[in-house]
Amino acid sequence: MPVTQILNQLRYKQWADQRTLAAIALIDAQAFPVERAFALQQLNHMVRVEEVFRARLAGTPEPHSSTNSEIVPTLEELDKRLADSNNWLQPYTEALSPAKLGEIIHFRFLDGKTGSLTRTEILFHLVNHGSYHRGAIGRALDMAGGLRPADTYTVFIHAAEPARRESC
Repeated sequence: MPVTQILNQLRYKQWADQRTLAAIALIDAQAFPVERAFALQQLNHMVRVEEVFRARLAGTPEPHSSTNSEIVPTLEELDKRLADSNNWLQPYTEALSPAKLGEIIHFRFLDGKTGSLTRTEILFHLVNHGSYHRGAIGRALDMAGGLRPADTYTVFIHAAEPARRESC
């Protein structure tokens, strides 16, 4: 996969994450406490997985021993950590050579099983993993009053490149 393609996917991820965070902020915590708690738990899991895989990419110690925590951080903290992750991923990816993108990284999953992925596969996993959990959060947003933003790749790419709508 060319670096431009994975970079565009990472930009999409950041855009979709921001839309989801903004929608979660609109949940009335008094009226929909379960839905808000679920959305925060899903964000917490997303952030922790990203932080673990970022450490694997960087060759640094993994910051977590599990993909969830007993205490779920505030939306503000999760927003900051997700922004930190997105702000790290794009420059990191941009700086990789094609050979580095294809380099295999061996690691141990948090459940103890071994695994290996190329750097590109790890980056794609983070894009895909976020999409999966934003979908779950979307259900909570629906239950909390229909706050789900349109966050598909087609909406992103046509917002980012409006001329594409005119090229047909």
